[in-house]
Amino acid sequence: MPIAEEPTLTISSGDGPEQTVTAAGTWQVHALAHRKTIKTISTTLDRVQHKAAQWDLTAVDSLDHMGAQLLWQAWGYKRPAALKLGAGQEEFFNRLEATGKLELPRTRTHHMGWITTLGGGVLHFVEHMQGFVSLIGQVTQDMWRFLKNPIRGPWREISANIFHAGFQALGITALVGFLIGVVLSYLSAQQLRNFGGDIYLVNLLGMSIIRELGPLLAAILVAGRSGSSITAQLGVMRVTEELDAMLVMGISHGFRLILPKVVALAISMPLLVIWTDTMALIGGMVAAKIELNLSARYFIQKLPDAVPLANYMIGLGKGAVFGMLIALVSCHFGLRIQPNTESLGRGTTTSVVTAITVVILADAVFAIVFNGVGF
Repeated sequence: MPIAEEPTLTISSGDGPEQTVTAAGTWQVHALAHRKTIKTISTTLDRVQHKAAQWDLTAVDSLDHMGAQLLWQAWGYKRPAALKLGAGQEEFFNRLEATGKLELPRTRTHHMGWITTLGGGVLHFVEHMQGFVSLIGQVTQDMWRFLKNPIRGPWREISANIFHAGFQALGITALVGFLIGVVLSYLSAQQLRNFGGDIYLVNLLGMSIIRELGPLLAAILVAGRSGSSITAQLGVMRVTEELDAMLVMGISHGFRLILPKVVALAISMPLLVIWTDTMALIGGMVAAKIELNLSARYFIQKLPDAVPLANYMIGLGKGAVFGMLIALVSCHFGLRIQPNTESLGRGTTTSVVTAITVVILADAVFAIVFNGVGF
């Protein structure tokens, strides 16, 4: 004999059309929570001929909504033709009968889902562009305020951002610039040797590094290093409600947070471009000495004639523009982060990818605008 508290289900009168199914024990959630009990009851229910069976629940000691729901599902969400209930059980089944079979609402099928996705993407892009243009306008106003009264300007914030975004990036930009110079010089020397154009290695390295690779490498490294830091900083301030506290105290986000970063990167990036160019040319010089036996003296003497001054100025201009774009994009995504950690991680990743993409697009615009300058 099973214990009184254990729910049981027995089938009598064989397997014919007049089966009698008797339920006994405690049909409550705490008794039905055991996996073995549920498995036994489910196996018994599979053997029941639901339409012809007679159900007897009078031996059930106690019943709750969970037990009634289990039986209701076994009956196909309707009362069987022959049913005997105990005292107090009618209320449970009346309630389930009134509720009916619960069905989830059918999801609407979109036959033109790609149009909806495209439209959502366009609206999302327009929203970001609107916010970015508004940010540029705010920075312009803050810059005008700064120029009218420079004594009260955020000099400490600018100095701190120059240190973090510029000085602390010297190591990684030097390493990457030197290695790129070595690789570019080594590969170029192998090709020039085949055509007897060893002396043109200086021209090739000078133009490619000073005009294109130097500014682009420095910008990509700063976007990955300092851009992510800016976005994460603003995002954490959003999560910890520091931005709201600044507004309560009457401190402008643009004047104290965004403007110093834009100005700092506009100052730091041209200097980093010079540093990256120098290290890349030193790497190319070392590789040229090893591969083509070109002396460093010849390399230095030939470089001013091989690269006109206009290319050098274009590279510095690219650095300043790239720096401001990186700062604006990073601040844009930093201010849009929601006060949760998931949004912080997603926003930082999106910020870095977008900043690098914007830098490459700006570099393409520079190439088109100045296509006839410096040659």
